[in-house]
Amino acid sequence: MSFRLSARSQARLEGVHPDLVAVVRAAIADCPIDFMVTEGLRSPRRQAALVRAGASRTLKSRHLTGHAIDVAALIEGQVRWDWPLYPRIAETMKAAALRLKVPIIWGGDWPSLRDGPHFELDRRAYP
Repeated sequence: MSFRLSARSQARLEGVHPDLVAVVRAAIADCPIDFMVTEGLRSPRRQAALVRAGASRTLKSRHLTGHAIDVAALIEGQVRWDWPLYPRIAETMKAAALRLKVPIIWGGDWPSLRDGPHFELDRRAYP
């Protein structure tokens, strides 16, 4: 099955680095799980609000520079946060990134505070 990004997801990719956008677009076509982009570029004000709410722990998020996105799995059109869905999305995102030679980091691979919906460009290649 081949999925496509919705207009809302496309809009949320505005301001995101073109290499990360290319990875997302390639991944959605191959992913066995449909997903939507929930956040891309964030303002400092939005980031500060997320820190205050406990939804983020840093004011130096890669979202501030357009180097990160968050996704949500969609099952029968409904957002789902079940952890087993996110490694499957990540596998497809990583494969697309490898094909496109765009190094990415998946938040689900972090040793603490794992963040399954989060993908960002690797700082070593995209400072």
